Formats: sequence, C-alpha cells, structure tokens
Amino acid sequence: MCNFVSWKEYKGKVYFLQNVDLDTKDGKKLLKDEYRNDIEGHGAIEHYYPELSGKGENKECEDFSTPDNFPKEIVEAIKQGKLSRIGICLDVLNKQGKDKYKRITQPARDEYERIRQSAWAEYEKIRQASYARAEYEKIRQSAFSKVVSQRKYRNQNWK
Repeated sequence: MCNFVSWKEYKGKVYFLQNVDLDTKDGKKLLKDEYRNDIEGHGAIEHYYPELSGKGENKECEDFSTPDNFPKEIVEAIKQGKLSRIGICLDVLNKQGKDKYKRITQPARDEYERIRQSAWAEYEKIRQASYARAEYEKIRQSAFSKVVSQRKYRNQNWK
C-alpha cells in the first residue's frame, strides 16, 4: 500500500492522479472497492495509465515540511486543491486551516461514533440472542436425549 503522495516518473514526465482523473470512465473504476483503499498508490496510477505498467520509477513522499520534496507539478496541484479526492495531508495547513478542518470534520466524526456505538450495541444484542438460542438448543437436545433414554429403559422393563 502506497502513501499520499505517490507518483511515477517515466521518460522525464511525472504521472500522478488528480481529482479530475476520477471523473473519467477509467477514473470511476478507481473508486470501486478493489482500488479505493489504494487510490493514492502506484497500482491505481498504473491502472489509470496502463502504458506505465512495469515501467518508470515509483516514488512517494510523506514529508510535507518543504515543497522541495515533491515534483513541481504535484506542488501546484496540491496548492490548487486538485488532489483533495486522492488524499490529504494536514501538515500543509497552518493553524487557522487546521482549526477550520477540525470544526468541519469533528461533527462528522461525532455522528460516526454515535452511529457506530448504536450499531455495535444492536450487533451485541443479536449476537447474545444467537448465543442464547444455541445454548437453549444444546440444553433442549440433552434433555430430549435423557427422555428418550428413560423411555427406552421403561419399555425394556415392560417386556
């Protein structure tokens, strides 16, 4: 699994995915489960640019401390917000940007947690009921076996 930001270099050109790429026919395929978790990775880049398969050099960088760590094309794309659907890095935000990001995302995180807890409680209720049913069936079967054994014993005594 690759990290944000990943790119390929081949014959002096830099290849990476941008938001606009995801709106194309081939790009929409990348939003399916098999690619979605690695959309920022080299596999997704090669899927979008099949001519690069097995060619060029795979590169990636997570150090956003300076734009010098990235090709100029990627720096410009980040500045213009053209990679927001591919990945994000909060390290490029100043304090004001980080605060705004938190104000926007925190309610969504809180809602997610509320729903997750509710769903987990419902799951546990069902799981416990299922476990209880299995225990009941085990006890019922055991009791049934004892009744059958007793009947056989009684029937033998009457012969």
